[in-house]
Amino acid sequence: MKKVIISRIALICCLVMVLSTLFASATTYTYSIDGDALVSPDAYTPHKTIDSSAIGLEVPLSSPSDIKTDNDGNVYIADPDNNRIIVLDRYYNFKFEISKFTNMNGIAGDGLKGCQGVFVWEGIETDDTDDGYTNAKYIYVADTDNMRIVIFDENGNYIRHIDKPASDVFEEGEIYKPEAIAVSSSKRIYVVSGQLYQGVMTLNDDGEFCGYIGATKAVYSLFDIIWRNFQTQEQREGTETNVSSPFNNIVIDDDGFLWVTKVPPADETDSATAALRNKTGDYATVKKISTSGDDIMKRNGFFAPMGEVAINVRSSAMSSFGQTTGISDIVSIAMGDEGTNSIIDEKRSKVYTYNEQGDLLFAFGDKPGNNGAQIGEFNKVSSITYQGEDMIVLDAHTNSFTVFRRTDYGKLLMTAIEHNNDRKFSLSIDDWKEVLKRNNNFDAAYIALGDAYYRNGEYEIAMDYYEVAYDTVGYSAAFKLWRKGFVEKNIIWVIIVPVAVLFLIGWLFKTAAKINAKAAISGRRKTFKEEFFYAFHLIFHPFDGFWDLKHEKRGSLRGAFAWLGLAVLAFTYQAVGQAFIFNPRGSMSSVIMQLSSLLVPLILWAAANWCLTTLFNGEGSFKDVFIASCYSLAPIPLIIFITTLLTYCVTDTEATFITLITSVCYVWLGLLLFCSTMVTHDYSLGKNTLTILGTIAGMAIIMFICALFTGLFAKMASFINNIITEIQYRS
Repeated sequence: MKKVIISRIALICCLVMVLSTLFASATTYTYSIDGDALVSPDAYTPHKTIDSSAIGLEVPLSSPSDIKTDNDGNVYIADPDNNRIIVLDRYYNFKFEISKFTNMNGIAGDGLKGCQGVFVWEGIETDDTDDGYTNAKYIYVADTDNMRIVIFDENGNYIRHIDKPASDVFEEGEIYKPEAIAVSSSKRIYVVSGQLYQGVMTLNDDGEFCGYIGATKAVYSLFDIIWRNFQTQEQREGTETNVSSPFNNIVIDDDGFLWVTKVPPADETDSATAALRNKTGDYATVKKISTSGDDIMKRNGFFAPMGEVAINVRSSAMSSFGQTTGISDIVSIAMGDEGTNSIIDEKRSKVYTYNEQGDLLFAFGDKPGNNGAQIGEFNKVSSITYQGEDMIVLDAHTNSFTVFRRTDYGKLLMTAIEHNNDRKFSLSIDDWKEVLKRNNNFDAAYIALGDAYYRNGEYEIAMDYYEVAYDTVGYSAAFKLWRKGFVEKNIIWVIIVPVAVLFLIGWLFKTAAKINAKAAISGRRKTFKEEFFYAFHLIFHPFDGFWDLKHEKRGSLRGAFAWLGLAVLAFTYQAVGQAFIFNPRGSMSSVIMQLSSLLVPLILWAAANWCLTTLFNGEGSFKDVFIASCYSLAPIPLIIFITTLLTYCVTDTEATFITLITSVCYVWLGLLLFCSTMVTHDYSLGKNTLTILGTIAGMAIIMFICALFTGLFAKMASFINNIITEIQYRS
């Protein structure tokens, strides 16, 4: 009986391992603000894989490079190795292929060669019919190795071709090889060539060159930048090697904007990685380009829409088999419903889908594991397109494409986006709440709910949802309008409270002035209250203040520690008490941490200053320096407490006001430290400046020595421990 139970347990474990292997790659996920992968319900699931035999091709596909669909659901596949375009119906049955034709010069036997891209233009043309117009469909083919664009009708009949533009367009030695094309509603042609670094080439319908748009920035090293300043114009032109990298694919959306992708070369990977984090468009691998060439892509998500976020993780996120690192190699992009777009990462064989704001909606896919390829896994993704709600991903290695069907969760997601785009915010709110019921880790849903409530005028509720998703921009916009309503309803209190605070501050300084005036003529030993309030005089009269602090004994160690304690409390309150806009992550800090972060530099400053000034006829002792330094901290609690409270009253655009006040506080502190050293040691201005610089250097030397001895003692302790352990084993 025991053996039977053990065998059954082993069988169950094996089944679990097999199932986990089969379905690990199908995991759908998003990313948090920390860059952590969050499991998500499947928005798409693999329906079926179509290969050459399923299509019924006599000559099988060989490394297909591009796939497109039209409004009728027909599928167009670029098969460059076989010099042809394969056309399928909406059910993936073979219709015809485009390969050989008689061109407009009457030359029979002309044909495609290495055709890497295809585009289907659908629109309305004027004609001689009674209505004056008719629906038309044209197939544009990037005939790569023939260096031209060939145009066919919807039945695959040759119409005309556009040869390489005039040679004076290109620089010497430049090669024109169209790899991907997109055509606007007005039949303006946009061409991507792997050899053209100037950007996207623009042609009119007649094939005349109109210009380049959307070139990316070139990467220069620090040495290159410095060296270029010493070169003449001729030398720069003769040695120019830093050029922008070319695009590799292009699509056009319904509004006429171009979406382009590229794989960053080795010298741009660092810049592309930075673009992923800081969301700038200069070196982004995915761009949305206007007809004027400007990058207008919205990157409002946690990370720029550039594919994988966990690029430094040895095993790819949500993958059982991935061992890939580095920025994603984006090779294709497709436009989906409601302004969404999907990109594919050739390096990881994954699909990433974003909304028009740049928020990651979902990611899925993987490379095959040790047990062979499963449906939904890819060896080498080369292109992606949409067929209605379905998503089609082309695999150049297996010479097949996989059809993905939208799940109920995916449909709910798109319905929510649709209602949001149509400004049906009440419906949108219900949709996004339903999405969160199925995926409560989905930050984009919280942001969308915040947007819906914001547009409905429910700003306080919107702020709550923005806060959950760490969206400071949305929170600030909602807070600004909420604040406006609050001020209108409570105008009396808005006036009374600041006036009362200013009156209280004025009363505090007047009281301190009276206490200091009385203590100055008392002739007796100072009380703790007098020593404490002396800082109010010192911060406004530093030269007299520090002189009396030392020679008239107006301060003491207990007063110094009191101001040190207040400074620690101020920094602690600032760390934990700032408003959401200034501390969206809710980071915390203990009093002990703040004490150590302030006390250690203060002791280092006092020790280095005293050691140095002892050698250069300084008149202050270590105690004098420490007390003066602590009293110099007085502006910190006086200002930091106020600025921390003010963070609850300002928006993100007004945050510079808080930053300015805080900067004034630190400048004030620096000036007080400078004056304290000068007066305490009775130095001249020049000598004091050199002493300050020497003190900073001394602090660095002390830290180095401490680190050195700490490491030495650690090794000694380890050595003694090893000896004791050895003795114990031998005894």
